[in-house]
Parts: sequence; C-alpha cells; structure tokens
Amino acid sequence: MSREIGRRALNLQWAPRVAHTEYMDNWEIVRHITGKDPRRDPSAWRDFDRIAGIDFHWRTNDGPVPWNKRGRTTDMGHATYVEDGSDYRRPGRSPFRTADEVLEFDAVKEYGLPDFGELVAYYEAWHRKAQEGVDAVVPGGYYKTLISGAIEAFGWERLLEAAGQDPDRFGDAVLGSFFELSLHHFRAWAETSIEFFMCHDDMVWTQGPFMHPRYYRKYVFPRYRELWAVLKKKGKRVLYTSDGTFDMFLDDLAGAGTDGFCFEPTNDLKKMVGKFGVTHVLMGGADCRTLTFGSKADIERELRGIFDLARGCPGFVFAAGNHFPANVPLENGLFYFELVAKLSGRG
Repeated sequence: MSREIGRRALNLQWAPRVAHTEYMDNWEIVRHITGKDPRRDPSAWRDFDRIAGIDFHWRTNDGPVPWNKRGRTTDMGHATYVEDGSDYRRPGRSPFRTADEVLEFDAVKEYGLPDFGELVAYYEAWHRKAQEGVDAVVPGGYYKTLISGAIEAFGWERLLEAAGQDPDRFGDAVLGSFFELSLHHFRAWAETSIEFFMCHDDMVWTQGPFMHPRYYRKYVFPRYRELWAVLKKKGKRVLYTSDGTFDMFLDDLAGAGTDGFCFEPTNDLKKMVGKFGVTHVLMGGADCRTLTFGSKADIERELRGIFDLARGCPGFVFAAGNHFPANVPLENGLFYFELVAKLSGRG
C-alpha cells in the first residue's frame, strides 16, 4: 500500500502502478492472506492493506449524532455481505404514512444543525484518528447528500410517491431542505485539513435514473455544484460516488465540478475512460459477480481488459466496483489479488 500512490492518482499525477482500493467484506480472504482474524485482531486489516496494495480507503462521516437519534428515519434493512450474516437487518416500517407527510418535511427542522465550530473540530479529530497507522489516503466525506438523505428519511416507497405526486414541491422544498443540511456539513468539512472529499449520493438505480433526466438537471446537479464549490474554494478535491448506473450524467457531474467518479461496473468503462480518463479520477472497474461466479479465465479476461484501459489514465484507482462480499470463493479471490499485483504496473 502507499499513501503517495493514492495521492498521486487523486491528483492526476502518474505513478509507477495503477492505484488500488477495495470495499472488502470477505474475512476468509483476509484471514488467508494475513494469518489473522479481522474480527478479533484489527492489525489484520493493516496487514491486508500492505499485502494487497491498498492505496485508498473509502470513508464518509455525516457527523457525531445519527439522524435516528434526532428525528424520524426509515430503516431500509441491510443485505448480508459478511460471512456470519451479522450485518443483515430486516427492513423497518416507514414512520411516514402518506406522500403529504413527506411533502411537509423539512430536514433542517427535523435533524437540526450542529454547532459549526464543534462540527469542524469533530471532523478534524475524526480524520486525524482515521489516518493513524494507515499508509493510504483517507478522505473526508458525506453520505446522505440529497437523494440518499431522502432514502434514509422516507424509504423508497414514500420517496417515490411524494416525488410523483408533487414533483416541484418535492424538488424545491424537500430536497432543498436536505441541501441546506448537507451544506452546513460540507462547509464544516471544508474547514478541516483533508485533501480529498468523497460525496456519496445514490441518485440512480442499476437500470439508471428513476426520475426524468430533466428533474436531476433542475433539482440535483445545480445543488451539487453549490455543495462542491464550498470545498473546492478551500482547495479540496471532490470525488463523487453513486451506486447504480449514472454514466448518462457524466457531463452533468463534471460540469458541476466533481474531480472524479467512483462507480459500479454497470457503467460504461470505455466511455468513461475515453471521455474522462485523463481529466478525472476513475475509481472502480471489476465486477464481483465475475469473481463469485466466473472461472479463473473469466476473471483474467476481465481484469486484463480493465488494466489495458487503466494504464492510460493517471487518476485510475482500481477496485471491484460493486463490493467484495463474503461469497467470493477463496480460490478466485486469491487469484484476483495475484492478477492485480501482476497487471497494475504501467511499464
């Protein structure tokens, strides 16, 4: 692992190899590579980073007090990623019964704005702690920006009902209140010593947008521009993450000011490299479904194709872009990491 390689990639500077990150939930592979149990020995993760060559840690932090301690939220549940199933949660019931309740919602009134100075101090302390003993880039970041904030509050059913019943009120007032809440936190993050910021917002599905593209261009992307401008004025580089397929909006996101895209493999990689491979950070690449269900030949074919593209991009950060869950077979996982080490050199 190398913080310097991560920094160079995020600053669009050439490094001896393609940078690397993973969103790792496969404890079996970590145990095999390190000889340590990551559930009982935290040093297993540092050893894994070093051996696997991890240059970047995907991190966000939305503040010291969770929303569900301040106001109404909807637990959407959680799928099983880790081997013992301890991360599984059944979805809860939304506290919002009607679309009208959603359309009256104000995120600032519901969750409040923490004291600004205390928030800056909290984020700075968190970031310094997160970097201790880590030879990789650790960014700042915010998770529940606009659409993800609405998902957290309402759940999908009420969100879609309200946006369909009164699109303009939902876009102006409801999303506007999430914007004001996020802006307070983005301003606090901008006052910290971070170099890089990860803005997360799951605004699309795997199939693409769930609202008309005009809606995003009216109510979402202009607000991204304002949020990101706060950070960029302070010299921070902004990276954008969304689950799903958003490659039809690459120009919009670049126009709003993002310095990079963190993406799942449902997006068109050749399109992203062709248009933004020199000007923007590209973080992603491999498909965990290939690792889980494919043969070694399938895995090698996929990785060779990705690295052939990645080597021409100074800001490419390679990863299994849709997570690394527990059901990736050990043999396939070990072969994957061997290939990454073999193929990532730029020579």
